[in-house]
Amino acid sequence: MNLNISGHHMDMTDALRNYVSSKLERVERHFDHVIDAEVVLEVSKLLRKAEATVHLSGRTVHAEAEHEDMYAAIDAMVDKLDRQTRKFKEKITDHHNREALRMNAAAAPQ
Repeated sequence: MNLNISGHHMDMTDALRNYVSSKLERVERHFDHVIDAEVVLEVSKLLRKAEATVHLSGRTVHAEAEHEDMYAAIDAMVDKLDRQTRKFKEKITDHHNREALRMNAAAAPQ
């Protein structure tokens, strides 16, 4: 996964970069077809904002969160991304038991 992390009105520290990349591994663990991710961390007067756009195979997922603490904003953003990727994975997964369908079709009188 290609990861692009940038900051607006703030200096990007190695600690923040490592924290974001470790948290985004959770999204990659649930859905392994992650192409790339763009994360923007922004500081305004009182709030810290974290926003991310993740490109999956077949969909683009976007999430943002604001909090007084940057680490809490990153956690909330990753929770939203994780929820969206799990929902997308659930939609594309076929839950029908093919073997049971074949057996029912074979047993049914024609």
